[in-house]
Amino acid sequence: MDAKLLWPVAGLAFGTALGFAGAFGGFGTFVIVLLLGVVGLLAGRAISGELDVGDMMSAFAGKGTAGRGAQGRGER
Repeated sequence: MDAKLLWPVAGLAFGTALGFAGAFGGFGTFVIVLLLGVVGLLAGRAISGELDVGDMMSAFAGKGTAGRGAQGRGER
């Protein structure tokens, strides 16, 4: 299957799963399916090498350089 065709089909399948979860399971089930989908996306990107888990964890712990300027010193 062509890579350009894969992601829209995957998005359609995920959207359909969220729709069924919301329609038949309620809002709580919708949120659970959404969170598990995000976890699956992050795991897939980490396995394929597109996501560096160490950088992501340090950013969440406040040790990353995101939003701190080019040198990462926290100056504004």
